Amino acid sequence: MPTRTGWGSGGWSYGGILTDYTIATDPLRFKAAISGASSALQAVDMASISTSCSTKPRLGPPWKSQDLWLKVSYPFFHADRIKTPTLYAGRRAKTSTCRSSAPEQMYQALKSSGVDTQLVVYPGQHHGLSIPSYQRDRLERWVGWFDKY
Repeated sequence: MPTRTGWGSGGWSYGGILTDYTIATDPLRFKAAISGASSALQAVDMASISTSCSTKPRLGPPWKSQDLWLKVSYPFFHADRIKTPTLYAGRRAKTSTCRSSAPEQMYQALKSSGVDTQLVVYPGQHHGLSIPSYQRDRLERWVGWFDKY
C-alpha cells in the first residue's frame, strides 16, 4: 500500500477550501489536514446566509447553473475519497444571516466514512476569530493535530 508523502496541509478560508480540494483529489499526499472556515455544499450555504456574507451570488442561482455549483462543491461530493485525518474548524456568528454549515458538513461526511476527524466551532464569531482565547485555542489545536500525525 502506498504511504503518505507529505506532512500536512491546512488553511483558513480559501486555504481551507484548497485543503479540502487537495485531500479529496489526492488522499495520500498528506498525513494530516486542517480546514478552517471553508465551504462544502455550496447550495446549502447559499440558501442559509445573506448575500452580504457570501461571494456565491457571482455563480448565479443553483437552479440555473447546476454544473458550476456541483464543481465548487467538489470536496463534499468526493468526500468518500478522503482518507486524510482532518480537523475542521468553523465559527457561529451572532447573527443568523452570516453562518456557514460547511465544517459540520465535511466533518459528518468524513466521520461517516470512518476517517479520523474532529470539529471545533467558535461561537459568536464571524469569518475571522477576534477573541484572543479563540485565536490561542485555534493555534494550539492546529499544532496538536499535526503533532498527533
